[in-house]
Parts: sequence; structure tokens; C-alpha cells
Amino acid sequence: MFRGINTINIDAKGRMAMPARYREQLISHCSGHLVVTIDTNHRCLLLYPATEWEQIERQIESLSSFESMSQRVKHLLIGHATDLELDSSGRILLPQELRFYAELEKHVCLIGQGKKLEIWNQDNWNSQRDKWLTESSSEGDLPDKLRSLAL
Repeated sequence: MFRGINTINIDAKGRMAMPARYREQLISHCSGHLVVTIDTNHRCLLLYPATEWEQIERQIESLSSFESMSQRVKHLLIGHATDLELDSSGRILLPQELRFYAELEKHVCLIGQGKKLEIWNQDNWNSQRDKWLTESSSEGDLPDKLRSLAL
């Protein structure tokens, strides 16, 4: 389970060091095999242990090829999905095209989201986080599951 936020630097070659607290999980859970793809709602990347991604990919593949939104999701998520491996130094090499999509430069935020991690440009993350924190929503707009959540 991935949680928390980490600020990380990407080197000139596009390599990002995984925080030590995630490395052990990734090695034991998926032997360091990962899949990265784009997020279709935000300019960030989604990073999955390969075993988790395989389950999601099967669900995506089962979507209808005749429904335009399903076809779009297939093209974007599976089309951008790239296999990665942790190297001996605990780093991953993010493909240039995906770095460009997510506007990843030197400073990025790695955000734990349970079964996956999100990789954000640090400025974009700060802006999006601030936007979410200042958005107002009436309780009537909340799904029942959120209304019943006790923190």
C-alpha cells in the first residue's frame, strides 16, 4: 500500500529514484517490475506494480471497442503504458514522451494512492492541491459513501 507524498528530483536522463520506503514493497510485491501510463484527468503519470496493472489492463481490455469513451480509454491508458524496472540503484527511467505529457522537469512529487503512485510536476501538484482545498462543495453534491466516511 502506497501512501504519503515525496518530493524527488529527476536527473537529466529522466531517471527518478524511488524512496527507500517503497523500494522494498516493490521488490517483494512485483520484483521491481512496474508499469507507468498517463492519467486521463490530470497532467500526471500513474505508476503501478506490474501485478496491479495487469488486473487493470484486463478490465480495460474487456471494455467495448464500439463505444467511443471506452475506445478512448483503451487508446490512452494502454497505448501509453510502458514497462519499467527498478535498476540496481532503485531508480526508474521515465520515458521522454510521458515526461513531456506530465510536464515533468527536475522537481516532481510522488503521491501514494493505495495500489498505485502518481507522479506530478511539483508546481502542478501544488496548484491542483490548493485548488482542491479551496473548492467548496455542498453536502448534497457528495456521494453517499463520502458522506458516511468518518475520519
